[in-house]
Amino acid sequence: MDGSLRVVITGATSGLGREMARQLALSGARVAITGRRAAKLDEVAKLVEQSGGVALPLVGSVADAADVKAHYAVIRAAWGGLDWAVLNAGVGDSNNARTFSAEHYHWTFATNVGGVVNWLAAVIPDMVAAGRGTIAGVASIAGWRGLPQSGAYSASKAAVITLLESARVDLRGTGVKVVTICPGFVRSEMTARNDAKDMIFLLDTDDGVRRMIRGIRAGRRIVHFPWPLSLFMKYVVHNMPGALYDAVVSRLVSRRKRPYVDESRPPPADHGAPGRPGAPGEGGASASA
Repeated sequence: MDGSLRVVITGATSGLGREMARQLALSGARVAITGRRAAKLDEVAKLVEQSGGVALPLVGSVADAADVKAHYAVIRAAWGGLDWAVLNAGVGDSNNARTFSAEHYHWTFATNVGGVVNWLAAVIPDMVAAGRGTIAGVASIAGWRGLPQSGAYSASKAAVITLLESARVDLRGTGVKVVTICPGFVRSEMTARNDAKDMIFLLDTDDGVRRMIRGIRAGRRIVHFPWPLSLFMKYVVHNMPGALYDAVVSRLVSRRKRPYVDESRPPPADHGAPGRPGAPGEGGASASA
């Protein structure tokens, strides 16, 4: 069914990106995969080929506009353009406002927001000219409210949600679809570091990706899952009066025995640290709550 489908997946070295590349390859899609970890990217490229797809590995950072322009030029030369742009790359780490770090925020926004912006600039002109195409950005249900110890991550994902909504409105009538994906907790090599009791309604990676692909194919405005958590966040937590939210959440945080750790937190040896803005990595962006 996807034999002629041309897709780019950013942050494809692990998590949702890796699994999406595999699943699309099973139906013969052509899959361009981006990431900073060359060895991991080669592994995913082999997985794509073994699964029946065509792989185009592109090493670099979504936060680097020059890398993104170069990557899209390679895709355009090879395939003439794209049908889907799945903007999945993301990073995250906990940071309490009592020890506020501007560098941490810049590091997070460079990838989570800047990476989306760089790819939108690359793909929108050709998609509009062709009168078709789908842009799918991976945000998070964490972007629906300012979660404790997650200011940078929540704020960056809120920015992505709003950015994609604005783009969707502007592109209405052009034939280009914009899909916003807001996952909850999805199992990955990164969630393994979290306490299981903190990740309610944790989904297996293949399950999460199937839901994403269904939503993208259907051209849905917003894809959010798992439904018990996402509906609770969307209709209860999101609409909770500010004073009540502050009181309830701050009390819950005070009872925690460990700090919040985001599942999309990148391995420090590969991806740098929050003190290194300008050199962010890609974490496969299994978005978390």
